[in-house]
Amino acid sequence: MAHESSQLSTWQAIIKLLRWDKPTGRLILMIPALWAVFLAAKGMPPAPLVTIIVLGSFVTSAAGCVVNDLWDRNIDPQVERTRTRPLASRALSIKVGIIVALLAFVCAAILALYLNPVSFLLSVLAVPVIICYPLAKRFFPVPQLVLSLAWGFAVLISWTAISCNNSSEAPWNILNCVGEETWLLWGATVLWTLGFDTVYAIADREDDRKIGINSSALFFGNYTPEAVGVFFLGTAITMAVLAVKTQLQFTFWLAWGIAVCGWAWQYYRLRQPEIPPTLYSAIFRQNVGLGFILLVGMIVGSLSDWSLVISH
Repeated sequence: MAHESSQLSTWQAIIKLLRWDKPTGRLILMIPALWAVFLAAKGMPPAPLVTIIVLGSFVTSAAGCVVNDLWDRNIDPQVERTRTRPLASRALSIKVGIIVALLAFVCAAILALYLNPVSFLLSVLAVPVIICYPLAKRFFPVPQLVLSLAWGFAVLISWTAISCNNSSEAPWNILNCVGEETWLLWGATVLWTLGFDTVYAIADREDDRKIGINSSALFFGNYTPEAVGVFFLGTAITMAVLAVKTQLQFTFWLAWGIAVCGWAWQYYRLRQPEIPPTLYSAIFRQNVGLGFILLVGMIVGSLSDWSLVISH
């Protein structure tokens, strides 16, 4: 596999560095951002804003992947799952990695200029969290929490892009244009991210232990399935409260029921004595599907008056 990685062309290696060959990780950041913009806009956000959010989340997650690989270029070769990454395998130089990261952040900044001042400020504040996340595993016992907080910014940025758009408040007065519903969705997103990324960390648990870096899968140890179950349960409860607060219709509750069944099944599988190594990545991908199911439920569940939708 390392030989195969070394045979990549420069452009193929850059695509792999950005993880554009693995869209699952890009989509799973896009989902909370779309949850937020559609809920804040009652199911009908402006199409240009949705486009900006889709592109912005796509570029930002790619930038985060490059930053992660730059920090971990000497760690990744020691982990089975990551040893063929371009910087780990030396298919790309550190200089190229830094240039790609800077270009990705510049593209994200250009897209963020479309947003209002509050959302733009939140976009700027998210950057240090994105940059510091890879460092967290070196000293913080639950680095997945830092990643979850980075995911939470996707909610705040997208929600305020709607709720603060007509506000005359200064950019730092975010509390004046977000409400309880915003924080409920933020909390659900943080818990959901903790859940699926802890599952993802299980696959690397033995390698991480040998190297001496932290992960939530190591922190919770034998109780990791229970921790994941609690995170998913918290996500379900928080989303249910959010649905009541925002008066979402039956379609959301149908989507919510499907998601809850999916999370329950994942928890059940994690508690089995014999777990195939492919299960962890499968659960990660399944959460992308569950996230989009919830998104459809939120969109349709927000549109209570279809005559207004048709006329719009």
